[in-house]
Amino acid sequence: MSADPQGTKAPERDRLGLTMTPNPHDQEQRSSPDAPAPAASSVPDDLLTAEQFQALSDRVIAAVETVIDGKRDAVTTALTVLLAEGHLLLEDVPGVGKTMLARALARSLDCSVNRIQFTPDLLPADITGVSVYDQTRREFEFKPGPIFANLVIGDEINRASPKTQSALLESMEERQVTVDGRSYPLSAPFVVIATQNPIEMEGTYALPEAQRDRFMARISMGYPDAASEVAILRTRETENPLELLQPVVDLAGLLAMIRTVRHVFVSPAIEHYAVAITSATRSDRELRLGASPRATLQLVRAAKARAAIAGRDFVLPDDIDALAAPVLAHRLVPARAVGGSAALGSEGLAEVVTRIVSMIPIPLGAAH
Repeated sequence: MSADPQGTKAPERDRLGLTMTPNPHDQEQRSSPDAPAPAASSVPDDLLTAEQFQALSDRVIAAVETVIDGKRDAVTTALTVLLAEGHLLLEDVPGVGKTMLARALARSLDCSVNRIQFTPDLLPADITGVSVYDQTRREFEFKPGPIFANLVIGDEINRASPKTQSALLESMEERQVTVDGRSYPLSAPFVVIATQNPIEMEGTYALPEAQRDRFMARISMGYPDAASEVAILRTRETENPLELLQPVVDLAGLLAMIRTVRHVFVSPAIEHYAVAITSATRSDRELRLGASPRATLQLVRAAKARAAIAGRDFVLPDDIDALAAPVLAHRLVPARAVGGSAALGSEGLAEVVTRIVSMIPIPLGAAH
């Protein structure tokens, strides 16, 4: 993560509440006539420093935690996926705060947000939009659907039919929507945060493998501990903390954070480590289908975002280890169990990933 020594981005950084410190060494090189010309760098000058990035991410996490009590890991993972330009799937039983987490994260960011309530009668055009005939102009005009937003909250996504769920495939992968043979690009950033109930519950459809693979990570909220639940009882009786939540990072700041994550350093040893983990899932005896190359790519992208949130500009093996289960488990297809017993569920698949990670040797000296 590099600073802008000449302060050319000062107006933007001041608006983000950031201050820049010039590099004295760079100033000495420019003032010396005998100094060699600096080598061309492929790193942009408008990236945030590690301290600036961490300050912004801490600000977002603190804002979301005013609404979500006792779920620091879930909040951090949700922000990690957002900054890695991925999509997040929140799976758990009703009433544990899945939608609340998505709405709180959306409110903490000053960007366009749309919410879609998935129901059995929802149609694909209700998501992507539809072309309407304008009689005055005698031509069709496209009316964008709710998918046209920076952050889209899909509530109870698995209550809609597979046909409707498939309307998200193109937008989640290619960041565009095709209607009547014409493609319409989506604004950057574009992130889908979807919630779903366990498939054992009434009125749900299982997400197809192709759609699960579009989500960078899947996490579960879980029940709060006793202290957090008591705090919920005390605070929610008099006011709704979600209504008091104000944006703490604007769109320009969010885009700067995303650009910075792209340039977090990943050593060749870390790349081989990530590939070794995903390759091991393809030959594991408990799995019929392992992780795809897309999964490897998204695992590394998420690790870069996690490193930046931690205030680092390089990825450690710990970043890969911490994200392996959330990023890989929902993409795996378990093998049929012997003797007619049930196949592995989501918790069992996470345990398989954890076992595989523990068997892969950790690369030494992989930070730089």
